[in-house]
Amino acid sequence: MSLAPFPLTALALTALLLAPQTTTADPSQNWAHWRGHGGNGVSITATPPTTFSDTENVKWKVEIPGRGSGSPVIWEDSVFVTSAVPEAGGGNKLSFQLFCFDRATGELKWKQTAVTATPHEGTHETNGFASASPCTDGERVYAHFGSRGLFCYDLEGTLLWSKTDFPPMTTRNGFGEGSSPTLAGDTLLVPWDHEGPSALYALDKKTGAPLWTAKRDREPTCWATPLVVEIEGKSQVIMNGQNKARAYDLATGEELWSCGGQTERPVASAVYADGLAFVGSGFRGSFLGAFRLDGKGDIEGTEHVVWQTKQDTPDIASPLLSGGRLYFYKGKSGILTCLEAATGKVLFGPERIPGISSTYASPVAAGGHVYLTDRSGAITVIKDGPKLEVVATNSLGQGVDATPAPVGGQLFVRGERTLFCLGE
Repeated sequence: MSLAPFPLTALALTALLLAPQTTTADPSQNWAHWRGHGGNGVSITATPPTTFSDTENVKWKVEIPGRGSGSPVIWEDSVFVTSAVPEAGGGNKLSFQLFCFDRATGELKWKQTAVTATPHEGTHETNGFASASPCTDGERVYAHFGSRGLFCYDLEGTLLWSKTDFPPMTTRNGFGEGSSPTLAGDTLLVPWDHEGPSALYALDKKTGAPLWTAKRDREPTCWATPLVVEIEGKSQVIMNGQNKARAYDLATGEELWSCGGQTERPVASAVYADGLAFVGSGFRGSFLGAFRLDGKGDIEGTEHVVWQTKQDTPDIASPLLSGGRLYFYKGKSGILTCLEAATGKVLFGPERIPGISSTYASPVAAGGHVYLTDRSGAITVIKDGPKLEVVATNSLGQGVDATPAPVGGQLFVRGERTLFCLGE
């Protein structure tokens, strides 16, 4: 029996014609996720300036309405950023918006309002309602507004799909939401740790259809973002958690291994290199561990925990892993430690960094330098190396909680009012 092809309806034909084409851009030349290509906070291709201010080495800057601490993401000639904008007339209703700017000029290419809503609970005074960073695969861009929903657009700003039926989050002490989604192949991962039933959701990135849900074993609120790594031909999803750090099979959601030892309400996301994942937290305690990824079940106290430290570990900012070196702050301070990642040996620190005293943004590395951001808007640049060498201290003149994004010869910084493109 022969099978003739199904006839295409006009709508289906239009959908095929308008479907995004496969991108050929080099992901390492872009910054498609809040921790960059590979998830470690490193660009291996960017060479941004080391000296700048709100007037020096500024290619352009543009005011962003509303409030948000999600980082900008960049794909080729587009810069994406989200914000929660108060509706006219007062009240608590917010317009949750995704902006796309021209990378060369800062001109607004398009803006979309994903949803208008009144948040069901409050947030910490230092947090807003647009704290998750968007992400992109070069064909679609995903704006995540937590309990308000997840929205998928093409790069021209056309809404492709949305998912608004997640259960509302109840966060610890009403501190608000903030975990960002992660793309891995055709899968979009959405973390959902809160004071209710926690889970990790895997969705089809093209349609938003559910692929699997991993229940998170009574994990309370956690603000970490998933990290996806490949080990022995299989992909694992590494997640922080107050009870345990855990890994899941990307294909099925099956839990592969776990390890206790974390502290309360973790925020920092994992990093990975050379067979080791590094997971830590630093609120009401201190813990950072290096885990081999070939373990099964509960690996606490086994050879799969290669090393651990209980001193000076990070709280809100995630660690940076660059050149075999692990950089992290003590708690939310500007006191920096650098370890040899393979062994946990201290290379320098804890050292107080000039200009850095209070930190939310995570360190990033590019062009042989590490960029350290203070909540005041000061950005101190040090050498990316085994000894502490301060290169420059800079200030943008306004608060910065979002992690900067280095791309090409530029550094994109989202301040509390302004999006900066810094470049010589």
